[in-house]
Amino acid sequence: MLRLCIVQREASISTTRPVRTNERIRVPEVRLIDEDGTHIGVMRTRDALEMARERGLDLVEVQPNASPPVCRLMDYGKFRYEESRRERESRKKQRAVVVKEVRLRPKIDDHDLNTKGRQAYRFLQSGDKVKITVLFRGREIAHQDIGEGLLNRLAEQLAPVAVVDQPPHMEGRTMVMMLSPKAPAPERGEAERPEANERSGAEQ
Repeated sequence: MLRLCIVQREASISTTRPVRTNERIRVPEVRLIDEDGTHIGVMRTRDALEMARERGLDLVEVQPNASPPVCRLMDYGKFRYEESRRERESRKKQRAVVVKEVRLRPKIDDHDLNTKGRQAYRFLQSGDKVKITVLFRGREIAHQDIGEGLLNRLAEQLAPVAVVDQPPHMEGRTMVMMLSPKAPAPERGEAERPEANERSGAEQ
């Protein structure tokens, strides 16, 4: 039970508050855990420090409020580096939701429509939401069924990586459809991509 308690607490070493290491540990004795997590037992602090030096490691206080304090042998510099790296990765995962827009015109041809689909695919694979719009000009507004058909085709093409948050609907003279990335997203592969050759698609 003692070993289990120590392992659980050791994992929560703070990288923000001061942690006593090596000669900064001034208590007469400590309970020592080695670098493999093995419970060595209670020993004089100077003996534990000597053991750390012999192994090229640091003596790190992981439970200062225990009696006696619990210390562990570790490479403290490496530990701080790994903790900092994990914190950076965690912040990246917590990035704000980004909405990317893909614009279509009612008269877009099949090739350019597929190119737009590939563009939306890349956005979704990057974890972004996608807003796909069809802008109607002049008398085109009388043919909203064309815009709805285009959006439904893209929704079908992108089904392996996307879910439809908002189906096609009108906002003024623009038809809009909102997509979110499907979690977990499938691995990138030719069989899952919309069928089209990559090229820059100009609005029609």
